[in-house]
Amino acid sequence: MRNLIRHSGNIFSQIEYKKEICALGFLFFMWGLISSLNDLLVPYLRGVFDLSYVQAMLVQFSFFSVFFIFSIPLGILVNKIGYQKGIVFGLSVASLGCILFFPAAQLISYPIFLLALAVIAIGVCCLQVAANPYVALLGSKKTASSRLNLTQGFNALGTTFAPFLASIFIFSALGQVVPNADSVKLPYLMIATLLATLAFAFSRLRLHPVVHAASVEALDSNDAQLVNFKSMMQTLMTHKPLMYGALGIFFYVGVEVSIGSLLVNFISDTSIGNMSEAKASEYVVIFWAGSMIGRFAGFFLMYRIRPHRILLFNTVMASLCIIMAVFSSGYWAMWSILTVGLCNSIMFPTIFILAVTKLGVVMSQASGILCLAIIGGAIIPVMQGFLADAVGIQLSLLLALVSYSYIAFFALRGYKNINKIVLDNE
Repeated sequence: MRNLIRHSGNIFSQIEYKKEICALGFLFFMWGLISSLNDLLVPYLRGVFDLSYVQAMLVQFSFFSVFFIFSIPLGILVNKIGYQKGIVFGLSVASLGCILFFPAAQLISYPIFLLALAVIAIGVCCLQVAANPYVALLGSKKTASSRLNLTQGFNALGTTFAPFLASIFIFSALGQVVPNADSVKLPYLMIATLLATLAFAFSRLRLHPVVHAASVEALDSNDAQLVNFKSMMQTLMTHKPLMYGALGIFFYVGVEVSIGSLLVNFISDTSIGNMSEAKASEYVVIFWAGSMIGRFAGFFLMYRIRPHRILLFNTVMASLCIIMAVFSSGYWAMWSILTVGLCNSIMFPTIFILAVTKLGVVMSQASGILCLAIIGGAIIPVMQGFLADAVGIQLSLLLALVSYSYIAFFALRGYKNINKIVLDNE
């Protein structure tokens, strides 16, 4: 134990740019909170507007389809204005989207709720495009996956806090004879204020300016075509790890959002937990707490174990948990699905880092391409909704095995740089 504590202290002492990591940690916390609240809005709005599972999944479709539309434009914007201003812009837009929940609740309008979610998504998309590559470039390439798992751990802390917020402010409305939409006003106005304050704070911070492994000026004549956007995108499209990684992000975000959106309904089902939705939302905390613990653990483990090996192990364990959740009942099924959160933990940051390795000079554009793939969070949940309406929530979870199978392929082979395209100086 003494050696473990000493080793942990040594790792923390090696972290460069502690001020930046702390600031980014709070940023990741806030967008984790926002994204996780979407999962809890699905059962809430389903009750308020009497929606089918497919109609309720439009919450996720409205949010995640934005990533497909805006990721590349925002990648270009961040490349022009810089990572810090990109973060400020993203926070400001997300704050505006949260404010739109007030008129949506006043008018009791599902379309306006979906519009508000789309505006929030634009802001979060910008944060994804700016903050993830900034963390990756903020120090040694060898420890990039570890750093991103650390900051993503704060993201998971936000997702862990969201069910508490929902159980206090949001799900209380479902206990009323006639549920209404007013319960979302206060929490989203609070979040809007926090985001606006955070945007102001980031505009005043003096963050360390990251230096790409190769600047545009340092590129030789053979790489000069990268300055041209069209040529640069063509080059990125031929980088196999990036393309395979984008599909990995598609499947990962899709399966995480699908499971997260159905957790409350799954746990409250009479054959599983047999409890109220308000009580079930409290158990959702365990799912996201597992994700948080796994990411902080990943920060340490990736100093000793290669990231792709941890990724493969987690996908296998997640698949086994899904099978147990589908083919058992009661608390066996409930705890199996909750354990998936721990298995999911390191997947997003690890896929991201494996996909963008050696793309330093064009990492913001590569990040934009990966954020395009977040549309998986729009498409796969709708497919899940169709299955849930047709065969029930429990059997519909088998769809997750498709996603985990592909991620396992990426961990085994897809991440390898087959073409040996190198876009930075090693």
